[in-house]
Amino acid sequence: MKKEKVIGIMGGMGPEAGADIFLDITAATHAKCDEEHLHIIMDSNPKMPSRQDAILHGGESPVPAMVATAQNLVRAGADVIIIGANTAHYFYDAVSAQVGVPFLHIIDETVKEMARVCPGIHTVGVLSSNGAVKARVYHKSCEKFGMEVLDLPPELQSQLHQSIVDPDYGLKYAGRTERCVADATEAANWLVDHGAEALIMGCTEIPLILGNDAKFPVPLLNPNKIIAEAAVRFAKGED
Repeated sequence: MKKEKVIGIMGGMGPEAGADIFLDITAATHAKCDEEHLHIIMDSNPKMPSRQDAILHGGESPVPAMVATAQNLVRAGADVIIIGANTAHYFYDAVSAQVGVPFLHIIDETVKEMARVCPGIHTVGVLSSNGAVKARVYHKSCEKFGMEVLDLPPELQSQLHQSIVDPDYGLKYAGRTERCVADATEAANWLVDHGAEALIMGCTEIPLILGNDAKFPVPLLNPNKIIAEAAVRFAKGED
């Protein structure tokens, strides 16, 4: 019997998103008893410098803190690491190069899964933060598969971003409010109406905003669940 790998999650970016990935890994394991579940270690470190500020405004780099968090996970026994935030993958190469275990890439795994379940797709709508849009993290990955990302108009993109981060109604600080759900839904519908053949919830908070009952006339991909399933396969030696 193969020895299962220990999964490490870099959480705290934000805290609910990391916890959601943890729960998705647990669900994807399909265990019949406690002992069949995987060993998961999470360092939920919300003290890391803002990834948004670093990308959008040239603020303090989060790389040293991300590396330190990853190294905490390695010392605790992690064999593979997930960065529990889409926008933070702008720093993926700089972080993973300084840590001695493999990383799983939430964006590449999501786009690869989209190419599998939506063969021949060309135009993709991505619901993500302003930082992820400026960094073009999904654009770059989609281009590898011959797809293009349809961008939201600036006012709708700003509205979507605020549904995540606004202190009064954004999910990170106010929980799942009617306004954040309505704003994210409006952005998704605009993308579909303007030619998106599939939607990606490209910020780890968006699945928490839209919820499990979100319905659109095109496929809706949840990177939290996709990276969780990839982590289970890796841990069990199935990849």
